[in-house]
Amino acid sequence: MSIVDLKHTTKNLKNGGMVMILDTGAVIDPESEAMIQALHSRSTGGVKKHLEILAKKGAKDFMANFYVGYGHKSIGDCGSITLFVEGISMLAAKAIQDWALYSGQESSTRYVDFSTQAFIDPVGSKESQEILEAWRQFYLESMAPLNDYLKQRFPIQAEEKEVIYNKAIAARAFDIMRGFLPAGASTNIAWHSNMRQVADKIALLRHHPLEEVREIAATIKVALLERYPSSFDHPIFDTTENYNEEWMKNDYYFVHEEYTEVELLKNSVDKNLLKNYQNILSSRPMKTELPKFVAECGYVQFGFMLDFGSFRDLQRHRAIIQRMPLLSTKHGFADFYLNSLPEDIKNKAQAFIKNQEEKIKNLNIAPELAQYYTAMGYNLPNRITGDLAALVYLIELRATRFVHPTLQKRAIQMAEILKTEFADCGLKLHLDDDPGRFDVRRGEHDIVMK
Repeated sequence: MSIVDLKHTTKNLKNGGMVMILDTGAVIDPESEAMIQALHSRSTGGVKKHLEILAKKGAKDFMANFYVGYGHKSIGDCGSITLFVEGISMLAAKAIQDWALYSGQESSTRYVDFSTQAFIDPVGSKESQEILEAWRQFYLESMAPLNDYLKQRFPIQAEEKEVIYNKAIAARAFDIMRGFLPAGASTNIAWHSNMRQVADKIALLRHHPLEEVREIAATIKVALLERYPSSFDHPIFDTTENYNEEWMKNDYYFVHEEYTEVELLKNSVDKNLLKNYQNILSSRPMKTELPKFVAECGYVQFGFMLDFGSFRDLQRHRAIIQRMPLLSTKHGFADFYLNSLPEDIKNKAQAFIKNQEEKIKNLNIAPELAQYYTAMGYNLPNRITGDLAALVYLIELRATRFVHPTLQKRAIQMAEILKTEFADCGLKLHLDDDPGRFDVRRGEHDIVMK
């Protein structure tokens, strides 16, 4: 069988996007994988015997009876699938990825042509469309002069390759201009997961505050039932549905007053216990993670302001607990984006932002819907909780010169707090010695077919 002969399961979304379940062409599909492993757990006859049973009976009845029917959820852990969800808003992508066990990839907005990229417009009025197109126009018309300005600020050095230098400048320009893109800008994601996690996640997504997300969840369910009818026809209980609907409606988004820089909200780490691992903390080499069992010592919680653009990067750290912030204009536009512009564009941007805020207000729509028309450069309160292994990994990765400056700043501030709190326990952090420096190697961070 060739690639062109594969039978992918595809369903369209109303906004022009789509959901696709990838057919890998394997003879033993995810349901069969799950069945074999489940039989293996109940018999010492060996996998060859189970393959004979699979060849004779298939996996469909088995999955319907034992996985869905009896509720043996661990069987669903044994078969994995890959979904592609395309043409959805940044907000919907973050909703799907708001899951500790999410695995997958999202289109890097740095490589998207926003002159043609669709913007999701749930209101669908002349006024709402004008807001979205105004963000697009400002982004497009500012990019070229910003590139020229950055080349003046960071001139190419004799030892630097021009191609790599130009890519690094373009990456820096996007780091600045992405703040002016609305969260309604469309993107694509890939989601690779076992069957249990997909079922558990869409059971929540179907109650999400955004209609777009609810439609995506329903469409995924239809596609799954078509592709794997024996593994996704779970019974639905009204009590569970009502409970999930209630908390998703009232408590899903994190709304809070402003934090001042980075605040240490909670430190529940047992230092006496942590000191037993003093050698592990102090001898850890660079680019090496702490053992997971350090988590038994307790958790640390931070609160800080961060723009939505950088929250999208922070959310990729699924080992920490974090809430989904409600994107709004309430806390103002992050200074970084404005202060990084040449003076003439900065002055224009300040007046433009004020005008856009007024237009969003005049739409007179629910705060959840207003997110689509709000740019990603707006500050939001964020609260994260994690053990030391998770936080040390996050901080060291995000405190480097190759990370967006607004997230880099918060990572450095959290590093200083951890060093102060746990210096007597031997905690050592490996940090960038010059995090604010423009480094042309940023232009090498690309994925290119050769």
